[in-house]
Amino acid sequence: MEMSPLQKQRSLYRPELPPCLHGSNIHLDFGDATTVTDPLDAQSIQRSFPHTYGQPLVHFFHSPHATIPVAHSAKKKSPIRVGVVFCGRQSPGGHNVICGLHDAMKLHNPESTLIGFCGGTEGLFENKTIEITEDVVSAYINQGGYDMLGRTRDQVRTNEQIKAALNTCKALRLDGLVIIGGVTSNTDAAQLAETFAEAKCSTKVIGVPVTSYGDLRNQFVEANVGFDTVCKVNSQLISNLCTDALSAEKYYYFIRLMGRKTSHVTLECTLQSHPNMVILSEEVASSKLTLFDITKRICDAVQARAEKDKYHGVILLPEGLVESIPEVYALLQEIHDLLKKGVSVDSISTQLSPWASALYQSLPPFIKKQLLLSPDSDESAQLSQIETEKLLAQLVEAEMDARSKSGEYKGKKFNSICHFFGYQARGSLPSKFDCDYAYVLGHVSYHLVSAGVNGYMATATNLKNDVMKWRCGGAPLTAMMTVRRSLCGPGSSLVGKPSIHPVEVNLKGKAYELLVRNAEKFLMGDLYSNPGPHQYKGPGSCSKAISLSVEDQDYMGRVEEFQAYLEKVKSIVKPGCSQEVLKAALSTMASLVDILSLMSPAPKAHVV
Repeated sequence: MEMSPLQKQRSLYRPELPPCLHGSNIHLDFGDATTVTDPLDAQSIQRSFPHTYGQPLVHFFHSPHATIPVAHSAKKKSPIRVGVVFCGRQSPGGHNVICGLHDAMKLHNPESTLIGFCGGTEGLFENKTIEITEDVVSAYINQGGYDMLGRTRDQVRTNEQIKAALNTCKALRLDGLVIIGGVTSNTDAAQLAETFAEAKCSTKVIGVPVTSYGDLRNQFVEANVGFDTVCKVNSQLISNLCTDALSAEKYYYFIRLMGRKTSHVTLECTLQSHPNMVILSEEVASSKLTLFDITKRICDAVQARAEKDKYHGVILLPEGLVESIPEVYALLQEIHDLLKKGVSVDSISTQLSPWASALYQSLPPFIKKQLLLSPDSDESAQLSQIETEKLLAQLVEAEMDARSKSGEYKGKKFNSICHFFGYQARGSLPSKFDCDYAYVLGHVSYHLVSAGVNGYMATATNLKNDVMKWRCGGAPLTAMMTVRRSLCGPGSSLVGKPSIHPVEVNLKGKAYELLVRNAEKFLMGDLYSNPGPHQYKGPGSCSKAISLSVEDQDYMGRVEEFQAYLEKVKSIVKPGCSQEVLKAALSTMASLVDILSLMSPAPKAHVV
């Protein structure tokens, strides 16, 4: 690509690093062994990952002194060989993970080698590589896309693929393999780490949370690389349409946003741009809203605005909405089951159950065709190809026409324009936050590899604050896993596979509460807000996602604070202390254990 003046300027920016990554005296402190959120999952996860389950958290800190007791000092002199691969869909900032990894390796030993796998996991399986040099890094730092290495349909599924990855790492004599991706990719990274450990392969596997969807979240991961940029770019586009709607005063824009099964992008864009209405997949699933319910809700809003002489508006929808509607999801399940059985697309409509057939026949022709598409590899529908926004726009138009004929609605004719923002933001130049965050995680990945840990995710927390206050470390991938169980048939046992699963929008979280508080004002007030293009200097350059800023997520900070309290208790309650101090400590600890036991039920035997 030929760089524009802005791209050239961005390539000169040097991302910031927190103090714990400054200089050469960087130390890793290994904390307590980890567990999982749900104690019921522990046995299953430990059985599936015996070599990598229960590993300790890793905390980074910097000291001007060369040696610090009780801490593990990262290797600074021995050259290492590390491979890196892009997995999953491209996300702004992905290049900076590689740039940060490269710079950290060369800083600690110029003889270290960074190898990139071309074409995603297919390049990993087939040993297609390039060496990532200073020239490569200078061409791609702070740039969008994944074109440094490229990607394919990236998944590590079969035993043959796992074996091919193992053979490649052995052939290249890699000390580490860094996998850049989202939920599925990091689950694959955990499986590779376990397999490598079992095979006594010296390659250590590290995952990095990079996904535009923002759904790789847990107590260790506050944000995903790319999410900030994607939301800012989409919010500008949405705001432009809000202004256009307000100017023309005759169109309703239905805008579908990326996000697969979760609505994080849609929620964040709503908080940034203030459209009139948003429908989140999690709301629909929680309230079990039908297609009719959703249509009625939109029509009631259109009618209420018409009574205020407003015949325009902007409505946001997540691409996963269609799978959250109970009857449509059930229809999709029947269609996918028939496709698995080899039933031809032309014959499926004749083999649906009566209720599914009735629903299918009631849908517009374009939706019928899209619902018949083969499911993705994760068994979900091809959500990007199903025009839910167009379906709802047509249903709303039909209902408003019916209300007009019956005399219930006396306003102007309803007009709609539909958009899908699924690709417009993925190749964007990353925001300042994503540049810094990705670069930091690249440095963290190097130190985890050089410390010899395996099956970890590179983390940085306390992200809503300035970079200088970020905390860096690593968390075992198995500590992020859960086991989802379902009945496979009458009389069958509960089954489940340990995985890192997408995290849905928390309907009790502060970001959603903020939306609920403002929903009525957004609906009727036309309080459109245009953040404009994301900035690199001046106002807005240091802004962060609202959903990140309003939450109080500093889990790692609280872990450190808790450990400090335990040390204080130990320093006070020592053999020789008074009876009163010992009794008070015992009483308090007994009460605390009782409370925590109620909050965290003990594991029970169950069939998995």
